[in-house]
This record gives sequence, C-alpha cells and structure tokens, in this order.
Amino acid sequence: MSGFFSKTFYNNSIIDWLIAMSIIVAAVMVGKILYWLFTSILHRIAKKSNTRIDDIIIDMIEEPLIFAVTCGGIWFGLRMLTLPPAIDVFVGNAFQFIIVISIGWMTARLLDALIEEYVVPWVQSSESDLDDQLLPILRKGVKTTVWAMAVIIGLNNAGYDVGAILAGLGIGGIALAMAAKDSVANVFGGFTIFTDQPFRINERVKVAGFEGTIKEIGIRSTRLVTLEGRVVTIPNSKFTSTAVENVSREPSRKVIINLGLVYDTTPEQMEEAIALLGEIVDKNENTEEKRIVTFNLFGDFAMNIKLTYYISKGSHIDNTQTQINIAILRTFNEKKLEFAFPTQTLYNVEVEDKI
Repeated sequence: MSGFFSKTFYNNSIIDWLIAMSIIVAAVMVGKILYWLFTSILHRIAKKSNTRIDDIIIDMIEEPLIFAVTCGGIWFGLRMLTLPPAIDVFVGNAFQFIIVISIGWMTARLLDALIEEYVVPWVQSSESDLDDQLLPILRKGVKTTVWAMAVIIGLNNAGYDVGAILAGLGIGGIALAMAAKDSVANVFGGFTIFTDQPFRINERVKVAGFEGTIKEIGIRSTRLVTLEGRVVTIPNSKFTSTAVENVSREPSRKVIINLGLVYDTTPEQMEEAIALLGEIVDKNENTEEKRIVTFNLFGDFAMNIKLTYYISKGSHIDNTQTQINIAILRTFNEKKLEFAFPTQTLYNVEVEDKI
C-alpha cells in the first residue's frame, strides 16, 4: 500500500496530492463554517447592541473575508505541491492579487453601506435638491476609486509593472478619447445639468419624446420613470442638444375645451351657456381666477363655445378636469342646452319646367 502512495505523478507523490486536496477541502469547509458563524451567531450578537455600526461591519465583511480565507486555504494547499517554477510564480502572484481585491471588495461594500445608513437619510431630510443629485455620483465615485486602487495595488503586488501599464494607457488615451467622444459629451452634459439645473430630482419633464419623473442624475446618463412606470436611461448629451420641457415648473396647467351646441340654440341660451361655464370654473377650488369663455365659431354642424381655464399648481390635473367636465354635463342637461353631433339637413327643391 505504501508503494502505491509513493508513486509520483507530475513531480508529486499520491500522498502529496492527497494532502493538498485535503487542505483545499478543509479550506472550503472552514469557509462554510465561517459563513455559518457570521449568519447564526455574530449577527444575533450584533442585533442586541444599541448601534447599527457593528451590524453593518459584520454584514459587509463576511463575504469578502470568507472568500479570502477560502482562497488562502487553496493557495496553501497548492504550496504543498512541487509545481513547475512558472506555475508556482503564477499561483503566488494570483493569490496576492486576490487578497488585495478581497480587501478592496470589503472596503467598497463597507463604505457604500455606511453611506446608505448615515448619508442617505441626512440627504433625504435636507431641503436642498443639489445633495440628492450629487449623492449617486458620490457613491459611484467612491466605488470606482476603491476598485481602481485595489486593481493597481493588486497588479503591483503580483509583480506587474504598473507604471508601464499606466504609461501605455496614457499613450493610448488619445485614441481612446477619440473613440469615446460620445461618452465625453455625456460627461460634459452631466456637468451642464448640475450647473444650469434645467430640472431636479423628482421633477416631471419632457425630453427626446419621453415624459416622466427624474429619478437619478448621473455623470453619463439620467434616469426617468415614464407615466407607464418604465425606466428610461437618457444620455446627458441629449439634454444639451434637445429642448427640455420642465412640466413641474409650470405656474398652472392651461386647459381648452370646445363645446358645440345645436343650431336650434337661441341667442339667450347661448349667453346662458357662456355664463354657466364661467360659474362652473369659478366654483371649482382648484382653478385660478383667469378664464375665458367665447362664442367663437359657426361650425358645419354646431355653434362652438371655447372655454379656456387654468388649474392651479399642485392640484391634481386629471381629477380637476373630470370635476369640471361632469359639472358641465350635469348643468347643460338640467338647462336643456343640447350638444350637437354631426348632422346634415337636405332640402329638395322642385324646379318648374318652363319649356
């Protein structure tokens, strides 16, 4: 039996392979145990404290820490084997890179959780809208910075010449800038939005054929939720090259109604209809004082009355229109003022034959 375990495969005996595999399996098991320890014990202990900071730390570091411990066990198991020099160097460099990436992952998660727990509530409670717009950029900027530093440090620890890589990126930066001119335009468009402020978070706008509520303003793009509830991502360059209509900043909503009365309507009834329309608008608490009612057209099928009124800012537009229209329908029916519909009257004229 000892002869079997002493057999060599790829410069390592079977016993060496078994020891390495045992260490790797043990590392995976240790990772599982740590996960159970975090979820079953440490979380319960943290919940009993009066602060939230320990819950956040435990929740954010558990996955990166377990990942790093598991990778460390795998690396240690592989170190028990006699590997070719090139593979041995690669395994060592890869482990150093993974450890740095794990630290970066843990740092990014922890900082984002702290921002979510402490900065977001403060921003939501403030009256200014500028911090609402800058918060998504801050969160993305923190994540990008941490990950970029983790990658650079990880590559440097893995033995790569980071300076040469960055120099190569600098040489290729010109070509990259030419290829990414649209992205650059979007970035400048984002700065234009922050400086000119054509709209803010939670304002309703119309742009590029879409109408909806602004939910997030980023460096490259802006997200709005349409009236159908769909999320639309619009490049920021659109806002500098396209007209933007800010619906939320309108002082009032103008509404125009054209009503057609039958040609049997008398002048007195027409005057009564005009007066009734004015009273209906004046009685509604959501309308402004300015309104215009005119008898403006002798149409093909009806005599037209044009009603123009304004709904106050902050009032529910659809509900107010419904209230006005129902009041018009009820009042005109009570006063026997008849609405017209397309009709034609044909006259037969007999022509006397003079021949």
